[in-house]
Amino acid sequence: MPTKLSVNINKVATIRNARGGNNPNVLQVAQDCERFGAQGITVHPRPDQRHIRYQDVRNLKPLLTTEFNIEGNPISEFIALVLENRPTQVTLVPDGHDQITSNHGWDTKTHLNFLTDVTARFREAGIRVSIFVNADEEMVEYASRAGADRVELYTEPYAAGYEQDRVAAIAPFIHAAEAARACGLGLNAGHDLSLQNLAFFHQQIPWTDEVSIGHALICDALYFGLEETIHRYLSCLKQD
Repeated sequence: MPTKLSVNINKVATIRNARGGNNPNVLQVAQDCERFGAQGITVHPRPDQRHIRYQDVRNLKPLLTTEFNIEGNPISEFIALVLENRPTQVTLVPDGHDQITSNHGWDTKTHLNFLTDVTARFREAGIRVSIFVNADEEMVEYASRAGADRVELYTEPYAAGYEQDRVAAIAPFIHAAEAARACGLGLNAGHDLSLQNLAFFHQQIPWTDEVSIGHALICDALYFGLEETIHRYLSCLKQD
């Protein structure tokens, strides 16, 4: 199956919230992303609601026709929101309340019992569970032990090292991706993937199920327009 592009629309909500009101319209942007070819929509609601709000999640659910991915730290309020809205996928991310953005994956070994319990609750509700991890084979293995369906590899280190030595930068991700495949886990990837580095990542790990991209994609859309930008990202994911 081809790798899917899920567009993270948090930055659109950030722009809206800066002025109040409803411009840009987050719901319309999400539907337009689907219309332009995106195969999924990702949101990451945080407790302070500085971008996507819990009510946005509720409003989006009946409108979307592609895969809906809700990611976040599984605190009680987040768990309740996900169970209420039943997305295609929930991605568990170990965010602190004061983090500007996600900057590390789970220590799945240390938090195995917690992640096992949370994963079981979501899977019982028919929701696919992905656990956000660093490119570490042991963390992948313990995500599998926790009952996850997939892992999402935190790709910021790859993006940071790409220009200096892309072969060295991708190496730990290939190992982690192979470990996921050996465990029978699906594979997602996200964080700082861009038009500059996405194609190489996909060439090296073509069995990736999904990439979730927000910040870079929205920045590119300022220059290329949203439709053209989505087409460019989809082109990066085409099989050779």
